[in-house]
This record gives sequence, structure tokens and C-alpha cells, in this order.
Amino acid sequence: MNIFVNVVQHGSFSAASKIMNIPVATVSRRVSELETQLDQQLLIRTTRKLSVTHVGQLLYQRASSGLNEIFDAEQAINEEQEDLKGQLRISIPPALYVFDDMFHQFNNTYPLIQLDIFSTVRKTDFIDDDVDIVIRVGKVNYQSAIARHLGKYRHVMVCSQKFLNKYGIPKDPTALANLPIAAWRFGHGPITWQLGEHCIEITPKFSSSDYVHSLSAIRTGEMLGELPPMLANPLLRSGEFVEVLAEYPLPEVDLHIIYPSRKHLSRLSKVFIDDFIQFCRTHQKGDSLFNISL
Repeated sequence: MNIFVNVVQHGSFSAASKIMNIPVATVSRRVSELETQLDQQLLIRTTRKLSVTHVGQLLYQRASSGLNEIFDAEQAINEEQEDLKGQLRISIPPALYVFDDMFHQFNNTYPLIQLDIFSTVRKTDFIDDDVDIVIRVGKVNYQSAIARHLGKYRHVMVCSQKFLNKYGIPKDPTALANLPIAAWRFGHGPITWQLGEHCIEITPKFSSSDYVHSLSAIRTGEMLGELPPMLANPLLRSGEFVEVLAEYPLPEVDLHIIYPSRKHLSRLSKVFIDDFIQFCRTHQKGDSLFNISL
């Protein structure tokens, strides 16, 4: 359609060919294909000049208007992207590596925006920590901020086949008291796991505030532990890990994106929030992030 519009605008196949930088034969063939598709003659070709039929004129008016709107829209998008530059500081808990793909896609789409990912489990302050957007799991307690619920998941209890060969399959949560455990810990005090209706206090052989270290400990084949699905699922699918105590599920965990009132958001923040929400929606049907359907 674009070729036909250019032929009419510039009055000949050769002129359109030069403007669009494609061979004259290609221009002529595409117009002929369009006429065949519509079963209408659009141009009258003579050795001296090119005339537009009545049907061709109607098509040109409609098509040129639509193409102009597309061009204007593309130009507006390009101009908007050119204006989107600066730094965004995002606070996110450790081990949520499933979002790395989203961050890389965002960088590719908006190359002038710099992402500064601040990884921590503590509560961050938008002003004191100079943070634009916060991503958190579990309960949220941010006054004067908006918390958008993105989805929910539950951690899974996993171990390797090597572990099972050595210690056997735990039949119920009480069996954990006699097994070497890798556990997540933040701060001091006892560690308790809620497994179904059982609340079990754990004395771990290894503990860390970052699930990546727990993952490494479990992969040795010497420990059992609970992991978020975004870390456990690839290894469950590959067969390296085995899920245990599935009939005693861990509690559900909610994921939120938190930001100041939308009225005071920068354009950079708005674009990131929209892209992040869309990324999470695409994972609702899979299990790479959320293993609980909403």
C-alpha cells in the first residue's frame, strides 16, 4: 500500500522507485499485485503518463491518510523515547533473578535510561535511599505510597536425588528435625517453617539471607531446603531437584510493586511500572515466577 501511495504522490513508477530506493520493476509488480488482490484497476498506464482511476483515487485518499497517521504515531513514539533518559533506582529483594530478562529488555527499549538495581531485604525509604520504585514480597507497609499487587506464589521444599539416596524421603514435617537443612534467615532468633498445618522450628546446618547461597548448599546434595519457584523450577524441570513434602505446602507469598502517588511519578517511572506489570502478567500462565493462579 505504501508503494501505491508513493506512485500516486510522485506521479510515476520511476519517481517512486528513487524515493523508496527500490527497483522500478518491484514498484510495478507490487502495484499490479495490489490491483489483483482488490480485483480493481487503480492506475491507467500509457507510454506518456500515469493516470489514477476513480477507485484508485478513493484508495489513495484513504490509504495516504492512514499512512500519515502511522507515520505521525511512529514519530511521536520516537520523540517520546528520545526524551526518556536519566536514571531509575529500583529496590528489589535478592534472588529475584527472573526479572533480569525484564531489566535487559527495558534497557534495550530505552537505551538512554540507566537502571540502578538496589538489592536488599530491608524496608527502603523513597527519600533517604533515593529510590524511585520498590519491589517487595510478603506484607507491605508503605504509607503515602501505592502498592500494586502483581501475583502470588509459594516456596517449594526441594533436595537432590543424592540427598534422597542418603537420607530417604521425609514422610512429614516432623522428619525435618533429623535432617541437615539449608534455610533463609534474616536477623537473629529462631527459624520457623509453616508446612500445611504444621509449624516447625528449624535448626539449620546452613543459613543465609540470600536464597542463592541456600540454592548452592542444596545443590551439594548434602542438604534440603525451601526455595522460591523462580530458583527451584528450572532445576525441578531438569531433574536435578526433587520436590518433597508437597502435601504440606508452604504459605502463599504476595509480590508487589510500590511507588509514590502516580500524580508525582516521573515519565521514566511510569514507563518502567507499566512494563514491569506487563512482564508479570505474561508469567501468570507459566511457573517461572508465579506458581499460584490468581
